[in-house]
Amino acid sequence: MGQPESRERGTAEQSGLPPGQRLQRGWPVTHYGPVPKFKPDRWEFRVFGATADGEKRCWNHQEFSSLPFSSVVADLHCVTKFSMLGAEWGGILAREVVELAPPAPHVTHVMVWAEYGFSSNLRLADFISDGTLFATHKDGELLTAEHGFPLRLVVPHLYAWKGPKWVRGIEYMTADRRGFWEERGYHNIGDPWSEQRYSYQEEPGDGPEL
Repeated sequence: MGQPESRERGTAEQSGLPPGQRLQRGWPVTHYGPVPKFKPDRWEFRVFGATADGEKRCWNHQEFSSLPFSSVVADLHCVTKFSMLGAEWGGILAREVVELAPPAPHVTHVMVWAEYGFSSNLRLADFISDGTLFATHKDGELLTAEHGFPLRLVVPHLYAWKGPKWVRGIEYMTADRRGFWEERGYHNIGDPWSEQRYSYQEEPGDGPEL
């Protein structure tokens, strides 16, 4: 990656903790399943689904790593109730990817796909918000494999499960559907400030139409 071309400051230094969260020193490793082995010659990032031109867009690792690099200072809130405040994340803004591979006008949601078929659904507005970033670095250092190298999504205003590790692409969707953890009882939106942890807390309109 090159040097940052832009830097977006969040409000982590002034923010408190969301309800039910505790301040975490350090960064625990939390994930489901094994850590995938990175194979740069086979790695690609795909944008598919309801794209504006109907075509799929792919980048290999070198091409994706050459996209404009940005930094975001933001918090990370895990549904297991720990929060890290004021981390500096470096990588490619989600909206940069959307500008290069735009969705069709009627797209409302994005499914983020990761290794082993893992997935997480997001409203398009959450995906293109200012702080959402495909992270390659934290605090100036490359991510470790355990923390998502070569690429993880960071969505600072939602619980951290909405930002999968080992991301491989995004699918544009014209209707919502649940991702991996959402199918297993987690809240479809995942706002930590409203403590949207579990699906039984969902209000009408929070989840996909049946």
